[in-house]
Amino acid sequence: MNAQVQLKTVEDAISPESVESILANVAQIAKTDLAPLVHDIDLKGVYPEAVMRALGRAGAFGQHAPMSAAEADAPDAFDLETAIRAMTRVGEECLSTAFCVWCQDALAWYIANSENETLKQTLGPKIASGDVLGGTGLSNPMKSLFGIEKLRLKGVRVEGGYEVTGTLPWVSNLGEDHHFGIVFALPDEGERKVMAVADCSGEGVKISENDDFVALDGTRTFGIQLRKAFIPVESVLADPIDDYIPRIRAGFILLQAGMAFGMIRSCIDLMDQAGQSLSHVNCHLPDQPDDFREQLAAMEQEVFELARTPFDTSREYFIRVIKARLAAGDASVAAAHNAMLHCGARGYVRRGAAQRKLREAYFVAIVTPATKQLRKMLADFGAA
Repeated sequence: MNAQVQLKTVEDAISPESVESILANVAQIAKTDLAPLVHDIDLKGVYPEAVMRALGRAGAFGQHAPMSAAEADAPDAFDLETAIRAMTRVGEECLSTAFCVWCQDALAWYIANSENETLKQTLGPKIASGDVLGGTGLSNPMKSLFGIEKLRLKGVRVEGGYEVTGTLPWVSNLGEDHHFGIVFALPDEGERKVMAVADCSGEGVKISENDDFVALDGTRTFGIQLRKAFIPVESVLADPIDDYIPRIRAGFILLQAGMAFGMIRSCIDLMDQAGQSLSHVNCHLPDQPDDFREQLAAMEQEVFELARTPFDTSREYFIRVIKARLAAGDASVAAAHNAMLHCGARGYVRRGAAQRKLREAYFVAIVTPATKQLRKMLADFGAA
C-alpha cells in the first residue's frame, strides 16, 4: 500500500489529533489505493482485502470499539462519529468497500459491547485492527425480532459450548479465515436465544457463493451452512440476548449512515462536475446540488447527535434512530437518481460513475434494516 498508516494506541485513542490523523490516513488510502480498484471491484467482483487491512492499521475499525476496561472507561470511548466519518470517506470512492467497512465495524461493535472478556482480549483487538476480517450475520435475526422472518439457526448445549445448525443466505465480508456474528435459538429452552461469533473455518461451517448481484459483488457475500457447528463458550457474545440486543442495536443501525453519507457526497460531486459544462440545461432540473448539501448537513447533525448516546434504550431515542436511517436511505437513492439526470449520457456508459452510484444506492435502501423494514418498525412503534 502507498498510504502511510500508524496503529492507534490507547493513550491517543480519544485525542483530536488522533481522530484527525485517522481520518487523514483513511482519506489517503481511499484516494491512493482504493480509487484505482473501483472498476475492478464493481465489474469483476474483486474483493479489496489489502485496502481493508490498511484501513484497519489506520484505526478505522477501532475508535468505536474499546476492547479493554481502560479504553472503555475513557471519555468518548465508543466513538461512533469517527467510525461513521471514516466510512463516509471510503464510501465517496466505493460503496462496496464502505459496506465491508460497516461489516467490520459491526463485528467489532458486537465484541466491544459483550461481557466476554476473553473474546475482547483475543479476537476483539484483531478485528479492530483489521488483522482478522469478518461480517455481521445479523440480517435474519434483526428481521426475526420484528416479525418479518423466523430465526434460521437453532442450537443445543453440549460440553464446552453449543452445536448450531441452519443456513444464512447472505453474509458479507467473509473468507476462509474470517469470522461472523450469529444468533441462534435454543428450542429446548423456550424462547432463549444466544449470540456468538462463528469462525468460517470452523468444523461444521461451510461458506459458498450464490447469486451475482447488480452491484457490490466485490463484498465477498456468501451463503452459510452450519451443520452441528461447534460454537465454544469462549465465542459467546450474549446468553441470553435480551439485554444485549438493545445495547447494540442503535450503533448497528447508525454506523450504516457512513455508507449513505459517502454515497450522497459523491453524487453531489458528480452533479457539480456535470454543471461545469451543462449548467445551462441542468439548472432546469428540480433538485440541485445545494439541495442535497443542505439535506446532508441536517442528516449528519442528527446522526452525530444520536451517536453520542448509543446506549439509550428509550423508545423515543430508538424512533429517532430509525427515522435517521430511513432518511439516509431515501436520500441516497434520490441523490444517485439526480446524479444520473445531471450527468446524462456520460453517466450511462458501462464505466460511468453515475450509473454505478445508482446501482449501489439501492443497496443502501435494501440492506437490513431495509426501507420497508424501517417503515414497519415505525408503524409497530405507532410512529409511522
